[in-house]
Amino acid sequence: MTITANDHRPDHRPEGHSGEAPHTYADLGRLMGLMTGDEKHGPAATSTLDVLWVLYDRVLRVTPERQDDPDRDRFLLSKGHGPMAYYAVLAAKGFVPADWLPGFGGYDSPLGHHPDRVLVPGAEIGSGSLGHGLPIGVGTALGLRAQGLHDPAVWVLIGDAELDEGSNHEAIAFSGPAGLDRLHTIVVDNSSASHARPGGIAARFEAAGWSAVTVDGRDHEALYAAFTAPHPGRPHVVVARVEPKYA
Repeated sequence: MTITANDHRPDHRPEGHSGEAPHTYADLGRLMGLMTGDEKHGPAATSTLDVLWVLYDRVLRVTPERQDDPDRDRFLLSKGHGPMAYYAVLAAKGFVPADWLPGFGGYDSPLGHHPDRVLVPGAEIGSGSLGHGLPIGVGTALGLRAQGLHDPAVWVLIGDAELDEGSNHEAIAFSGPAGLDRLHTIVVDNSSASHARPGGIAARFEAAGWSAVTVDGRDHEALYAAFTAPHPGRPHVVVARVEPKYA
């Protein structure tokens, strides 16, 4: 279907936005602009900006105060090569202080070129090795089910090129028959995959028993509708199409 239109983390955790107006989507460009230096992976970052904002602003049940709550939703950034948008959204939502952003990628900065879960408040996994996020998401969903925690949702953001990795194929093939209906995946499709597949990305997931929706990855209302679409008994994937990487 297509819709258009931890204990090891730093002790100085942010206190939120006391005395400061809440950040909005319009602030993200300025926050990203604070991050300078080499290896910014700009296209990888900007391709995820709208998806990340809609998730953290309207969907995910997690806040800086709830980041250790067993009942929180889990967000796993598998597409960890371009974390600038992720850091900007975490800063906007009070997980990390905005004054960390100018040090992005520096030797003594917690904000590395790949997110590190022991350094970045709010980050559930260390990421950057493509193809590992969705398998971890499967394990997380299974672990929550085994603990009797049926409310938390697990969200994994991957890039279309990650689907070239065999680990993702195995995770997709397992999740549908396992009925992991608390598992959600967003594939940001900026046409960077090396191997196209007949029927498109959504068809690959549907063939494995997933619920699948394809949307305009810049349309916030379409993204919200896709993220909140019911999918009883099945894992859910949202394919968010954005402008091609080299456009």
